[in-house]
Amino acid sequence: MKRLFGFFLLFWISHPLFAQENMLCQGAFWTEDEAAIFMNQTASTWTTQVDWENRAAVIRNGIIQGMKLEQMPPRTSPFNPVIHSTREMDGYIVENIAIESFPGFFITGNLYRPLNPAPFQKSPAILSVHGHGPDLRFGESMQTRSAAFARMGAVVFAYDMIGYGDSKQVDHKIPIALTIQTYNSQRVIDYLISRPDVDPERIGVTGESGGGTQTILITALDSRIKVSAPVVMVSAYFFGGCTCESGMPIHKSEDHQTNNVEIAALAAPRPLLLVSDGGDWTKNTPRIEFPYVEKVYATYAAASRADNVHLPGERHDYGKNKRAAVYNFFGHYLGLNAGRLPYQDAFDESFVTLLSADELRVFTEKNPIPDRALKGDEEVMQFLNIK
Repeated sequence: MKRLFGFFLLFWISHPLFAQENMLCQGAFWTEDEAAIFMNQTASTWTTQVDWENRAAVIRNGIIQGMKLEQMPPRTSPFNPVIHSTREMDGYIVENIAIESFPGFFITGNLYRPLNPAPFQKSPAILSVHGHGPDLRFGESMQTRSAAFARMGAVVFAYDMIGYGDSKQVDHKIPIALTIQTYNSQRVIDYLISRPDVDPERIGVTGESGGGTQTILITALDSRIKVSAPVVMVSAYFFGGCTCESGMPIHKSEDHQTNNVEIAALAAPRPLLLVSDGGDWTKNTPRIEFPYVEKVYATYAAASRADNVHLPGERHDYGKNKRAAVYNFFGHYLGLNAGRLPYQDAFDESFVTLLSADELRVFTEKNPIPDRALKGDEEVMQFLNIK
């Protein structure tokens, strides 16, 4: 009987599904102290820029292989953009937009543009991504920061997490959510740099919580991102609690073990701002996470390009003070004009007109999703055929 049990145990642990599950680092995978030990031990294994870049290559490859990104379609299909409901606001324009990520699958969102862009100059562009919640693209924080960036001079693509907002072709927790969302971000960059009004050398990304995970991943994998500001996410011990963050083995394989601090540090030497607070898993950032990032940037002689704004009295959001920090950071590194935002002791965001979800939706009765759209998890999984 023992021999038979041993046979079935050996069969199970050698099964590919078990192997992948066994490599997942999810939620609070370590205690805070265990994470601090990992940071200290790992920091002792490299000292020079070459050392770090060797480790960075292993981590980056582990992410790509873990999320099977190389199995996604070539990024060559037409965008077939759907743009409607153009509105002029106080210093910015907002439109409803969808682009085709891969044949039959759409990225849905809003495009914010400066009302009076600098003449004869291309504008910086920003990917604005949100965390978990069914309607966060329509929420106050997403609308406010996107409009403010546009008034400062950027073209901003604010887009849905899959399964939320207008993006209802699949469930948010489809097994390859992590892959699709990262690919979608690459396609948003592809689209932005194809626009005649966008400067391809000035592309930034920011998002909070699960949007912070998207921020560090696309920055790690795509050098076209020049400035990155993950908000309330980067933690040494918390790996993300959702399928779209840690549902595939990007943090651990037979060849590597890492965490979100090192993934964020793959931005080096590009400007990186970590925004943290005292009410979530980023509460240790000044003492544990940021010193590791500083060490990475020091090897590039680029210490000034990494920063941490820590708000110990605040909690898990992308609130006014957090937005202000990013306004200044992006203003400096993307060449935006923060002086276009009203300011008296603090940034005054009252110029932003908050629109309703119905006003911001892309696919409506008047503008239905195209008939060629893939429908449901199974159909999308079959189309992509990711093994």
